[in-house]
Amino acid sequence: MTKLGIIGCGDVAFRSYFPVLEQLGDAQVVACFDTVADRARRAAARFPGAEAYTAYEEFLAHPGLDAVINLTPAPLHAQVTEAALRAGKHVLSEKPIASKVDDAQALIELAKEQGLLLLAAPAVMATPRFKWVKRLLASGRIGSPTLAVAQMATMGPASWREYTGDPTVFYSAAVGPVVDIGVYALHAVTGLLGPARRVQAMGGIAIPERTVLAGPHAGKKIQVEANDHVLIHLDFGHSRFAQVLASFAVPNSKAPAIELHCTGGTLSLDITRWYEGYGSIDVYLEDGSELGVEGWINGLYPPLPDEGPTFSLIGYGPAHFVRCLAGKEEPILTAEHATHVLEIMNKIGDSIRQGRALDLDTSF
Repeated sequence: MTKLGIIGCGDVAFRSYFPVLEQLGDAQVVACFDTVADRARRAAARFPGAEAYTAYEEFLAHPGLDAVINLTPAPLHAQVTEAALRAGKHVLSEKPIASKVDDAQALIELAKEQGLLLLAAPAVMATPRFKWVKRLLASGRIGSPTLAVAQMATMGPASWREYTGDPTVFYSAAVGPVVDIGVYALHAVTGLLGPARRVQAMGGIAIPERTVLAGPHAGKKIQVEANDHVLIHLDFGHSRFAQVLASFAVPNSKAPAIELHCTGGTLSLDITRWYEGYGSIDVYLEDGSELGVEGWINGLYPPLPDEGPTFSLIGYGPAHFVRCLAGKEEPILTAEHATHVLEIMNKIGDSIRQGRALDLDTSF
């Protein structure tokens, strides 16, 4: 039984992580840390026997603590993860793994030196849906991938009526739509097509001020510092490409979350069901014969997973982490993949400023 600790007990912890952790038979949450004492206490109260901490060093010294899940704000991920690794804890970090590629690579080396598992969200490729897509591509049934088209586009957390935290950080220069939601699409397209070779992007701030619509911060004005429209092109080599929209300035859309076009067919994932880890896929099969026996198969579900309950896309992160620690799965959400996506995200900003395509150096 893995003894888990939670670092950061904010909105995402209560809404997305705790309901999953309460169902995992191979893990027990024994400690919860937050700088706000009430949040730490409320989190610990959900797990029998768990202790609440507001001092990080004391939390890491909790007796028998094996592994931690880092749910702190994005700018803090690297330093929080580094301290946990130095304390001998396995780590699952929320995205992004760090702010700089050098810091991410240092974390990877530290985890190897310590003999520890380091995984990073988002959990896209660990979901039953994307595992099945990978198997389908490997089978050759729909040919070879040539183009992925994806979008993660909303008005951002200030307009999410179910969000209970302060959304200001999401519009800061350190976050923005690429880091917060575009990262899902970037993990998906690189998870399916492999490491990208070049990136080119355009972006700007379309709506410079936001008003929080709901929750305890309703009415608060937020000045937007990060580009809220970002258009991204990726070159994977061998005439394989992807285009991704990451935006906090789109009121709504009926466009798919992602479509993958192959030489023998197309896969389409509905944006309204994106966060379902076990969701359906629409598949179009091409027929190269004169008979023309081709068309869409809509609402196709992958075979049911055999690892127990089904979760949301986010929920498959901790579920996969725990199963890896128990020796039941091989790591999919690797720190190397997360570092490649981090390099893409950082060079997106460089490409916008420089107005040109930039080569990528990392791989996974």
